[in-house]
Amino acid sequence: MQDDIIFTLTDTAGGLELADWAITSGELGINSGAPFEIVKKTLHGGRQEGSTLVTIRSGRLAVTVIPTRGMGILRAGLDGINFGWASPVDEVVHPSFIRLGERNGLGWLEGFNELMVRCGYEWTGHPIVDGDKVYTLHGRAGNTPASKVEVRISREAPHLITLCGLIKEKAFKNVEFETWTELTVVPGDTGFSLDDRLVNRADYAHSYEVIYHTNIGRPVLEEGARVIGPFTHITPFNDAAKPDLATWDRYRGPTRDFDEMLYACELAAGTDGRTEVALVNSTSTLGFSVAYHVGEMPAFSLWKNTDTDKQGYVTGLEPGSNYPYPLPVERAAGRLKTLEPGAEARFRLRFALLTDKDAVAACAARIDKLKAGVDVTVHKEPILRGQTKA
Repeated sequence: MQDDIIFTLTDTAGGLELADWAITSGELGINSGAPFEIVKKTLHGGRQEGSTLVTIRSGRLAVTVIPTRGMGILRAGLDGINFGWASPVDEVVHPSFIRLGERNGLGWLEGFNELMVRCGYEWTGHPIVDGDKVYTLHGRAGNTPASKVEVRISREAPHLITLCGLIKEKAFKNVEFETWTELTVVPGDTGFSLDDRLVNRADYAHSYEVIYHTNIGRPVLEEGARVIGPFTHITPFNDAAKPDLATWDRYRGPTRDFDEMLYACELAAGTDGRTEVALVNSTSTLGFSVAYHVGEMPAFSLWKNTDTDKQGYVTGLEPGSNYPYPLPVERAAGRLKTLEPGAEARFRLRFALLTDKDAVAACAARIDKLKAGVDVTVHKEPILRGQTKA
């Protein structure tokens, strides 16, 4: 930390907001390793008025984060190949234009177009009214502008670049959560890491939920693409997912009226507690992997939305503390986690972009080691009966 170069881009406590800003490795006098640049810009017009983007470009890699949308990741690219998906939502919608309670609690979908969006932290699941509580789709974190945004660059090689953001989720007499997010890029690397810390600032214990809703479309997703990982249990989320249960790990091409299917999964981990899941195209020449700590996120949701290209052809690789059933269902199932006053929970993930056969093969080899001695059980019936569609 003492050897870091720090730039503050947003700070609500100090009334600071840099609308447009940029820095390069050359301007910092950093001449070793891969050159890099970091650019912040504010978007204008339409429903994206006031949205901000921070893009880190280093060597072959580019990552774009949305501070105004909970530090979500809009897209990432390697070797000119974009990893993300083509949502019908073609603007970076500012949260001020989104009403989460609309569409019977599905208003979240009006901004949904990210490569990775955080669902949580007070709740994550599908909409429900529970007594005097109204829980909308996937919580509020993804539509909460960051209260503080910093860029930190290590003076010493390899000159790590860390984009930090503070997300506050607070309501009088309810929740008082703060999440400090850190996205780190090592110049010259082919992936990036997240290290998030959720803290309960209240004087009372509070439950939390989190799902890292990671979404990949073309060019990785295509007919014959497959998901690989050390899966131990596969369960249809509901009856709608049962028809494709025999091919849960493979993908169709764009299919009109497919709608969506969701599977609740469990994965094995290595001795370090980490696991890895990847989406690989039909020729094993492109892929995208997510590695994370199973102890921090024991639930994994596999979302398949292979509708038409125009409608949004996409799949979700989603590590989480729980599944996206409504909060009362997850509470009854014993999957809610609780933070005592002042306590924190940590969520660490690594995203790898795979742009050639060798990179895909290396990822598959890592996963094969995790799969050694692991058997997968495919359950025919949903965890809970009578659930709404995914």
